Amino acid sequence: MEFPALPDAHGLAVLLLVVVALALFTRERVPLETSSLVVLVLLTTGFEVFPYVSDGIQLHAIDFFRGFGHEALVAVCALMIAGQGLVRTGALEPVGRQLARLWSVSPMLSLLLTLLVGAFLSAFVNNVPIVVLLLPILISVSLRNNRPASEILMPMGFATLVGGMSTTIGTSTNLLVVSVAADMGLPRFSMFHFFVPAAIAGGLAILFLWLVAPRMLPKREALMEDISPRVFNAQLNVEEESFAAGKTLAEVNEAAGRTLKISQIHRGEGVVLTPFPDVILKPGDRLSLKDTPDNLKEMEAVLGAKLYIGDIRVDEDHPLADEDQQLAEIVVTQGSPLDGTTLSRLRFADYYQLVTLALHRAGAEVRTLKKEVGDVPLEVSDVLLVQGRREHIAELKRSGELLVLDATSDLPTTKRASLALLIMAAIVITAAFGLLPIAISATCGVLLMITTRCLSWRDAAQALNTQVILIVVASLAMGMALSKTGGAEYLAQLFVGVSAGSSPTVMLSGLMLVMAILTNIVSNNAAAVIGTPIAIDIAQQLGLPAEPFVLAVLFGANMSYATPMAYKTNLLVMNAGGYQFNDFVRVGIPLTLIVWLTLSWLLPMMYQI
Repeated sequence: MEFPALPDAHGLAVLLLVVVALALFTRERVPLETSSLVVLVLLTTGFEVFPYVSDGIQLHAIDFFRGFGHEALVAVCALMIAGQGLVRTGALEPVGRQLARLWSVSPMLSLLLTLLVGAFLSAFVNNVPIVVLLLPILISVSLRNNRPASEILMPMGFATLVGGMSTTIGTSTNLLVVSVAADMGLPRFSMFHFFVPAAIAGGLAILFLWLVAPRMLPKREALMEDISPRVFNAQLNVEEESFAAGKTLAEVNEAAGRTLKISQIHRGEGVVLTPFPDVILKPGDRLSLKDTPDNLKEMEAVLGAKLYIGDIRVDEDHPLADEDQQLAEIVVTQGSPLDGTTLSRLRFADYYQLVTLALHRAGAEVRTLKKEVGDVPLEVSDVLLVQGRREHIAELKRSGELLVLDATSDLPTTKRASLALLIMAAIVITAAFGLLPIAISATCGVLLMITTRCLSWRDAAQALNTQVILIVVASLAMGMALSKTGGAEYLAQLFVGVSAGSSPTVMLSGLMLVMAILTNIVSNNAAAVIGTPIAIDIAQQLGLPAEPFVLAVLFGANMSYATPMAYKTNLLVMNAGGYQFNDFVRVGIPLTLIVWLTLSWLLPMMYQI
């Protein structure tokens, strides 16, 4: 094999930066936003300090910021906000209600219908709200039918990914590939331009997820079960002989290891004292506090006080009890008020009137009350185990602000639900018929949702995701640098040289497989934007139409099945279903092979290459 000539110094520097960027994107300890910003800073600074001139035209460093105004990013952000409008108004609630009813009639048929509905909706709406809609329903169904949720949650999550690759607006990856290809001179794809091959491959994938995948998945228990005891309201009665008698509250708290959570001090008839540190405790005082049984009994022993619930002494015959309390699991989702903050900073307990018992994060130790759970910065897919009064949890469900997982989850609904659905339909229809570009129709839709009060500006701000914005801009900048400096042409020549002697079908299939592998390791948006100019250069060197090679990149970058970190919905499903990393490998690799092989046969046949 004859290796192509190396690009110039700028091209080599960009190729090196791409390698560094892909390595950074795989580092869990480095936030994706930070990695993206590092790439942008290096590109802009490097090309400003060392100007690049080609054919008498200088590539200005400021051009790498154009991604912030790129129509693909505008469309991605507008669609994220519009999708949030569907969630906040409960516009998809009737769909979820009907699916829940059908499960009690025919579970097998219901699973198929759930997969099809999830795939269909994800073709037009970001799949995150679809998964958020279906998770509580499927968990509720699994509890009522005594069936492990792990058998159905992963197939549902994968079905939304399969459906998302069928239209240009199904995923941000699709929008980016289509926009980059148009920037490089290809005709702009219509909304359903590649629907036929995607539907055929997706149909086979759905059959696999329906009939085979549930039997491949082991039974997993929910990760949040029995990891923390309940919290109870109780009172410690200060006796004459108690250690606490005559001591200040500060001294008592010091003796208790600074763990006392006293809300009030009751003294005599109707006298309630604020628990200031300098308050001197007297015999007969009752300290109102809330804690776990072990901690309460420990406080009783250390302080020499007596533990009561109301007027009943806590003993073996009268154990701790707290009426009208419920446990619930809350998943941190993208755009949630919890995303990126801490429980303490948000004043979660005060605002929602709920006690957080534990926090679970995939691959990390479960944190409980004793491990300062309130000070841990929360991330998407974290699961909180909370406890509170029945009405407070019910109100939390009705508000729709947070995703609550339990057997009685009620989906949010408002009188503007049908209006939000109508606006989203208008966005899709105007773009599908070519009346308006998707970036403009989606922006108009956002304005309508806000002016009709389907959304508030606070909801719109929460729907936007810094991580998505920066990874899109950084990927567009790297794609531009690769194209302008000859880096993409070099990689295309290298790919053609390595696969010399192979048929165009094998080359197209190989390119798709490389993208599929890359998207499960690094960001799918980065893989797509970097791969698109390379695909076009490969087609040009082979003298073949570029469209099937661009679609190979698009479809390959959508095959985020084999690892939980490949896509944000995988992480949501992982925590809710109690899955392990190997479960995604077990089901994701066969699913990838099915979609890859089907499209490797369809694309060359449809484009006659």
